[in-house]
Amino acid sequence: MLHAEAKAKEKSSLSVEHAGILYGLLGVCSFSLTLPSTRLIVDVLSPASAGLGRSLVAALLAAMLLAIRRVPFPRWPEIKQLFLVAAGVVFGFPFFSAWAMERVPASHGAIIIALLPLATAGAAAFFSGERPYRLYWLSSITACVTILGYAISSGMGALQWADLALLAAVLSAAIGYAVGGKLSRTLGSWQVISWALVLAFPFLVVPIAGPLLEELQQATWSTWLGFGYVSVISQFLAFFAWYHGLAIGGVAKVGQIQYVQPFLTMLASWLLLAESITAGGIIAALIVVFAVAKGRSAVVRTS
Repeated sequence: MLHAEAKAKEKSSLSVEHAGILYGLLGVCSFSLTLPSTRLIVDVLSPASAGLGRSLVAALLAAMLLAIRRVPFPRWPEIKQLFLVAAGVVFGFPFFSAWAMERVPASHGAIIIALLPLATAGAAAFFSGERPYRLYWLSSITACVTILGYAISSGMGALQWADLALLAAVLSAAIGYAVGGKLSRTLGSWQVISWALVLAFPFLVVPIAGPLLEELQQATWSTWLGFGYVSVISQFLAFFAWYHGLAIGGVAKVGQIQYVQPFLTMLASWLLLAESITAGGIIAALIVVFAVAKGRSAVVRTS
């Protein structure tokens, strides 16, 4: 009887873990289309409209969801952390990545964005008061040198401003992920992104709404499709799947799925935008992902 109960518990645990991996994969696949979709719309929309306009639309969806579910307003300590989340994933990453996508291919951006899991782990260690092991720093240097080498070689011998913008996007998202991931343990995963969007809304509506509506009047169907994707999926629903997967499947296991994101983004860039995939790009992505995988597992050490 006890043996049967143990087997049932083990089977249930595996089912939950598998579900977490599936949710995590759904989130990663959704995020993988963000750069190609953004690249698709920046020919018509300005970086501010493409990046921050998507946050504006997502904020309206978040406000409706919070109202329907009658979610209580967060406490002041949570609000302060939510502003950090908003600074990272509502303002920083969307704007910097959109600005970069106006200047470089999405497949190029995929390689630099591959640094995100390692940056997130470092940010999480910083906000938790932990010191990374030496392997983390060695891995970080390897990944950064590879990225800089690729960026310079593909930029005709010079580092482009778009590469710096992508690095700023990585840093912004890392802070947003780290603080949001920690906050989701008490506030709830989808509530974190929803409240971050709602708190950002007053700062977005006045400068962004007018220009966005004006530019969308000139938009083609492909622009509308791309903007709809980054607004509804990338900036809102993808976070539901991603955070839920981390919550039920475990950060250590589900987080590994992030390593396939640069390759999925490169594939999407080839399929949707007809961008070429070079051998140098694939090699650089492989080196970065390997370094990130090694470094991410060596982050935690209590001060």
